[in-house]
Amino acid sequence: MKSLATLGLGLSTLTALPALAQDAYPGKPIRFIVPYPPGGPTDLMARLLQVELQTRLGVPIVIENKAGAGGNLGSGEVAKQAPADGYTLLLAASGPMAVNATLYRSMSFNPLTDLTPVIQISSFPLVLEVHPKLGIKSVKELVAAAKAPKSELSFASAGNGTPQHLAGELFNNQMNIKMTHIPYRGAGPALNDLLGGQVNVMFDVLGSSLPYIQTGKLVPLAVTSAKRSASLPDVPTMLEAGIPGYEFSAWHGVVVRAGTPVAIIDKLNATFNQIFSTPGFHKKWEALGTPVVGGTPAQFGELIQKESVRLGKLVKDSGVTLD
Repeated sequence: MKSLATLGLGLSTLTALPALAQDAYPGKPIRFIVPYPPGGPTDLMARLLQVELQTRLGVPIVIENKAGAGGNLGSGEVAKQAPADGYTLLLAASGPMAVNATLYRSMSFNPLTDLTPVIQISSFPLVLEVHPKLGIKSVKELVAAAKAPKSELSFASAGNGTPQHLAGELFNNQMNIKMTHIPYRGAGPALNDLLGGQVNVMFDVLGSSLPYIQTGKLVPLAVTSAKRSASLPDVPTMLEAGIPGYEFSAWHGVVVRAGTPVAIIDKLNATFNQIFSTPGFHKKWEALGTPVVGGTPAQFGELIQKESVRLGKLVKDSGVTLD
């Protein structure tokens, strides 16, 4: 009887372990890795979340910018070096999570197996825009100009493999046109040259281009989301503009190293969802150009899997590689 009682106590203790792990977490500062430089939209998201996470989790959240190799440097550190204990979070972007495995011939980590999703936090629609000097007012007119003999239309992007680049390649493929891709080192320089008229066309994150659209310095032709943007209610979607099946967004989420206890992932997920359910937080978040997303780890994992296939095919079709 004593042995059975001891066994029963042991089993009950083992059963309680996940709950204990969740209750005890976190007990020290948490690192929040951003795989891009300070000041960009990814970094701004992390800094908005930093304040909210510290309030709810009760420990310091330390942001570390680990830029390089299209987001692979910081992402690889979390995937291969960080302990699987929930004390290192990665602000994961669609590039290193779903594009770079095809774009780079070799990567130090596999985002599908070395990282575990916690939650999706953004879905940035892009806007197809042109410089006013072109005199183009619609997607139909842009396609016609691109198909004209000796067309020299070019589109700018934040670099090879970025959402701006892939959105342009998808447009080229679907419309059977060939606007020349001009990659820049970041969205800022690309946008500056578009404003200056050195390039003709750009797919850009809506939040970045909105001020220039509102002042007439850029002409919006369509948004790449399934629904019209509340910020540009008079601008059609790509479907409404006559491009069936075209939908594209830049997305972000939070992931941890694979092997992190499920109880900790669930606690983090619940905390992020609490943040996103706070009305006062909505306005700050949506000012970045993305709606509030949220959801379950499984939902974010499904998005990563689907986008890895879809965006990987786009990269292959474009023929671009970076190493």
